[in-house]
Amino acid sequence: MSPHRPAARPQQAAAAAPPVPMNRRLALCAAGGSVLALLAACSKGVDNATAPGAAAPPSSADTARLAFEAAAQGTGFVVGQAMAAREVRVFFDPQCPHCATLWAASRPLHDRIRMVWMPVAFIGPTSGPQGALLLASADAAGAMDQHESLLAAGKGGLAVPGPADDGLLAKIKANTEIWRALKAESVPYMVYRVAATGPYGVQPGGLPTEQLAQMLQL
Repeated sequence: MSPHRPAARPQQAAAAAPPVPMNRRLALCAAGGSVLALLAACSKGVDNATAPGAAAPPSSADTARLAFEAAAQGTGFVVGQAMAAREVRVFFDPQCPHCATLWAASRPLHDRIRMVWMPVAFIGPTSGPQGALLLASADAAGAMDQHESLLAAGKGGLAVPGPADDGLLAKIKANTEIWRALKAESVPYMVYRVAATGPYGVQPGGLPTEQLAQMLQL
């Protein structure tokens, strides 16, 4: 299941992009993943070698835990078991067809996991407003089902009835900034924990149901 990569990152999350036809959006989807950069406070261009007496860089396990904790500062809608310790946080763009595929693949696992779907906006001008519409829905799972069905049918997803709520757009902008801070380059982008105390992990790109279950040790 290929991730969806931005063709070029805008300088600001709130900058408007020109309308992007569906075939152009699909062209943006490229195979491959991204490698999560270390979350240590290091300047670019500094040698990665540990200097004498300096603290060692965080391990991959620490990096995954820090990524999960960073994602927990964002905003999303919850599906599945609200109190489950086994949790997946998914950064997704509402205009990404690969995110729609992951949504369908995760559906059979909702009785055993908690998923938090966190909208970001970079693909097109409707990404933010559609994300706001999903966040505002009283039945987020039902709205997501409808949205992804329309997207798969080439109809662009849910129609936005009017101006999006500024507060919700600000939350989506914050999600996008967290996603970028994690050095993610594609969606869907998952951070997860298998139990309340870990282990933690990072998964760029989607997975089919069976592999998703294996990832979560179900």
